[in-house]
Amino acid sequence: MNKKEAIEILEDEIKNCKKCGLYRTRIKPLTDRGNLDAEVMLIGEAPGYNEDLTGKAFIGKAGEILNKLLGSINLLREDTYITSIVKCKPPHNDDPTGEQINACKPYLDRQISIISPRVLVPLGRFACAFIFEKYGLRKERISEAHGKTYTVNSLFGCIKISPQYHPSVAGYNAEMMSTLLEDFKAVGRNI
Repeated sequence: MNKKEAIEILEDEIKNCKKCGLYRTRIKPLTDRGNLDAEVMLIGEAPGYNEDLTGKAFIGKAGEILNKLLGSINLLREDTYITSIVKCKPPHNDDPTGEQINACKPYLDRQISIISPRVLVPLGRFACAFIFEKYGLRKERISEAHGKTYTVNSLFGCIKISPQYHPSVAGYNAEMMSTLLEDFKAVGRNI
């Protein structure tokens, strides 16, 4: 089975998922397909309002900021694969719960396996915690890990992990944009 077929099967499973209560309130789960041959995979936390309407990742204000960050390292959005740990929007944009993360965990694990990226970029504390646990890294707060690079071995080779603050932080605090831009240079050094 090729990558396209594997992702299509996975997307159908996500669209029909009822593993947690989020399926009752979602409009569209996050299944927008990124570049299947991407070297860089960005992982957010959960879809927000705009993402829920479209099934596409990072299309609101945080998406605008993410596009600026990608542009700062000469990386086009269409050259990446963007997903999230939770595939359906939590009510009121709440933080994802352990139950929701565990329900979606197999989907993200399969996305990583299918895409086989060289660089994983967890965006925010939940994505960072998920990826650190998955790869057996010592738990660190996002405030300690942001902008650093960690190297791990996987079934498909060496992976660089570059945790970043969630782009939405610059939407709430414009002064954080300079930190995000500086931190994103670590992503650029790994591609």
